[in-house]
Amino acid sequence: MTQTRTQVYLTQTQRRRLDELAAARDTTMASLVREAVDAYLERSPAAGTALDATFGALPDLEVPSRDEWDDAATSARRRPRGG
Repeated sequence: MTQTRTQVYLTQTQRRRLDELAAARDTTMASLVREAVDAYLERSPAAGTALDATFGALPDLEVPSRDEWDDAATSARRRPRGG
């Protein structure tokens, strides 16, 4: 596994607790941080998950045509600001 050096700022309390945990587990702080990042990433949804979960959720939604959309955008740009 190729590793990349990364600088992370921790509070004094976070650093102390990580040092204590690393000593108790006979491992390094870096190993604990990698373990924590892996656990976080496993719980976090992938980028496409939200799209996959909602795709087709509004099948009856009527979307304006491109011409209507462009006309509305043009009209909005012509309106005076603040009014």
